[in-house]
Amino acid sequence: MKQGIHPQYHPVAVQDSSTGKVFLTRSTATSERTVDLDGVTYPLIVVDVTSDSHPLWTGKQRVVDTAGRVQRFQEKYARFGGRAAAR
Repeated sequence: MKQGIHPQYHPVAVQDSSTGKVFLTRSTATSERTVDLDGVTYPLIVVDVTSDSHPLWTGKQRVVDTAGRVQRFQEKYARFGGRAAAR
């Protein structure tokens, strides 16, 4: 590996903004904010979604208004006389 061209890869603390959970990982990202975990100070990176809050991992899916989408699609393309209008 070529020396001096890669960013510094170091331990950081990542916090999920919606759940508040903090976990350790490694990253090239830096931050002015810090947090003390187990007596060690780490840069704190705050993110919107982690596996702690993502619907795929939590099993809590959002309800999507598919009926409203289908109706809007049919109304929009009804003037073309295609399959969307026939349904």
